[in-house]
Amino acid sequence: MSAALDPIRVRVRVTSPRLAVTLGIVLVLFGAASIGIAYVVVSGMLDGHWYDFRDLGLGMAHLREWLNEVNAGQPAALSAFLGDQWISYITGALLGATGILTFFGLLLLILVWVERRLIGRIQVRKGPNRVGPFGLLQPVADALKLIQKEVLIPIGADRFMFYLPPVLVFIPGLLVWAVVPWAPNMNYLDTNVGVIYLIAISSTATLAIFMAGWASNNHYALLGAMRTVAMMISYEIPLSLALLMVVLMTGSMQLSTIVQWQVDHHVWLGMLMPLALFTFFFSSTAELNRTPNDIAEAESEIVAGFHTEYSGMKFGLFYAVELGNAVAVGAFVAAFFLGGWSLFGLETWIPPYLIFAAKAFGGYFVLVWLRGTLPRFRLDQLMSFAWKYLIPISLLQVLLVAIEVTAMRYMHFPDFVELSLVGAANLAFTIFIVRAWATFLGYRPEREQVLKPTMAKQMGGLRAAEEMRTR
Repeated sequence: MSAALDPIRVRVRVTSPRLAVTLGIVLVLFGAASIGIAYVVVSGMLDGHWYDFRDLGLGMAHLREWLNEVNAGQPAALSAFLGDQWISYITGALLGATGILTFFGLLLLILVWVERRLIGRIQVRKGPNRVGPFGLLQPVADALKLIQKEVLIPIGADRFMFYLPPVLVFIPGLLVWAVVPWAPNMNYLDTNVGVIYLIAISSTATLAIFMAGWASNNHYALLGAMRTVAMMISYEIPLSLALLMVVLMTGSMQLSTIVQWQVDHHVWLGMLMPLALFTFFFSSTAELNRTPNDIAEAESEIVAGFHTEYSGMKFGLFYAVELGNAVAVGAFVAAFFLGGWSLFGLETWIPPYLIFAAKAFGGYFVLVWLRGTLPRFRLDQLMSFAWKYLIPISLLQVLLVAIEVTAMRYMHFPDFVELSLVGAANLAFTIFIVRAWATFLGYRPEREQVLKPTMAKQMGGLRAAEEMRTR
């Protein structure tokens, strides 16, 4: 056996210096590139120029200025009919829409693999690993399979209404990205009613889902659609209340201004209002129909809710929109509660859109983590939690935030003192109201007997996982 291992030992001894030299060269090049980038950033050679890679919106601003100069030379009749800046308007709209479509398409293709691999690791398995290296071509294989599958239409279904929902549900998933603030000058639609725009656009998906269940001519699909509508309408209320707290604190409904408020005050709104962060995040899981709130679809069962009768790529569109909306929720959590593109000064060194993307995908990872670990709630539990728990305590939190904002306008303490008092008051209120309201509703955890996982130990689930971990 030792003789058989000798060639391997010799090979390791020969290749180890080469590997060390290669790694050394890579580290030296990386260090030199980092020093060069740091010198360029510190020296101010990039500031305000179109090639400032820290904010891609600067390039678009320079392009608009140049196109406006070109537009100034157009005939007066044409400018009077189309406007003085119609060239820059159309060009910016097309480039922005192309960027959103490209990002969204690549995102959906990649997230299919990412989510399946992450859930596989959480559940002590590998996930897709056969098609391509590390299973990277599995999304392509899935897409080709869905495209080739036969599209079935139930007997008696409304054909036109049956075809519309997979397309209509895709439109809100794209439109919500318009107001996402990637960087100080890098967003598609920087409107002063961004919060209202977000609530309005996200609510339109309810109509498409109900159309899918009604047009299928299937009682299971119709009941699933009705449950979805009830759930989404119910959780729109606490979600809107959470955003109302953000608007009260920052004094604006413009997403770029909300992020800038957090930058100017050197604080994240999630630290000041933890209850609003939890309310928004949990309500978003109900809006997305994801675990633990995937009651409308029940993807682990044969009867999959409102899209039971959909097959082929029509089902694929419903599934893809769910993944894209999950990342969008992470992006809005980052914008509203985690400081957006800022990171306490590091955004002057690191491109802000990379910071924002890291925060958004961090929120998406939490959604995947919940999906891989938590069981599904019952419908009555979910609806009771919205109407009896989240909505009442959110209303009380809105009242408290309004009082705090009014007090801050009349007090003249330093920002650090005021925000520290606000954060401490909201944290104390969250701890108190969660416990007190649960007790008021009759929750008595001390009276409940905690069941031990005896069956899991006897059946070998935990034991098998422990053996796999120690090997």
